[in-house]
Amino acid sequence: ISKELQQAREEWEAMEEIRSGLGGTSAGAAPPISFNEALQYFQTADLSECRKKVQATVRRQGLAALVHFLFGPPRLQPQLQEERELALAMAQCGLDDNESVHMRILQTIYKKLTRSRLGCPRYGAHWEELGFQGADPRTDLRGTGMLGLMQMLHFVMDSQRLPLAQEIFKLSQHETQAPAITLILLQNFPFCIMSVNITRIVIQALREERLSRECNRRQQVIAVLNDLYAAAFLQLYRVWKWQHKTIADSGFLLKELELSTKKKPKQLLKSLEAYVNRSPAADGLQQLSPPTVSAGGHQASKEINFTGVCDLHIELEGEARLI
Repeated sequence: ISKELQQAREEWEAMEEIRSGLGGTSAGAAPPISFNEALQYFQTADLSECRKKVQATVRRQGLAALVHFLFGPPRLQPQLQEERELALAMAQCGLDDNESVHMRILQTIYKKLTRSRLGCPRYGAHWEELGFQGADPRTDLRGTGMLGLMQMLHFVMDSQRLPLAQEIFKLSQHETQAPAITLILLQNFPFCIMSVNITRIVIQALREERLSRECNRRQQVIAVLNDLYAAAFLQLYRVWKWQHKTIADSGFLLKELELSTKKKPKQLLKSLEAYVNRSPAADGLQQLSPPTVSAGGHQASKEINFTGVCDLHIELEGEARLI
């Protein structure tokens, strides 16, 4: 590229930022933020109000509490409980337009997924193209808060996982033709809403102490959450792509993914490690069981509609599940 052409491109991009309202020192014009920088911000921020809302573990009563105490997973070690509370406090922290770090996180996710050098306006239809339900991402983060965005940020800022994130985003955007049939199957799905649902699953696995053994082994909490999030997204991606799933299957798949995340987190983490290392075991991912067929010949998964995270309900007694 000639020097003149490069200069012309830079001038054009600068003009586009000004036209988009993103010139100067706004979040859109700011450099991408790393996950560690964002995490350091939350470690030092005043999250006292968010911490008041934290319920570290699921409440169990009666026989369920006794069975969990006798036969359930180990408790999280005391030295890790503060990190668990930080993660859950971030989940209670809403997106704040006045916090520059929040805006930089949002803009970084946009730039990495779209491979754009330009930022974007705070509100607009471009967020729907990313897979949010409307023009304002904040409305889709209830229940996961900034932890939902932090997990997306880690996914796109990790150099080994960014290609996977972009592949999943690519699949969420277009249609695929299934073999041996003439119908076109629309395999698109709302990427960010799916991501938020996966974060919600990971949060519940943490609160149910399903991840305590792995956290104790590694002496980490947030890193385990991020790894499990990526592993669950990888599992969903492979099943969705190779079994030619559509949005009609999403409720069933999320339900099965929740069970896998809670009951076999170690297996999911090994699958992610194999994928990242590109070993032959990467093809040995646990496959979700096919949808059951009712007496009328219809798939049972049709009864479970894909819902936004705002429509999900949590059962505090026993196992919390997606609906």
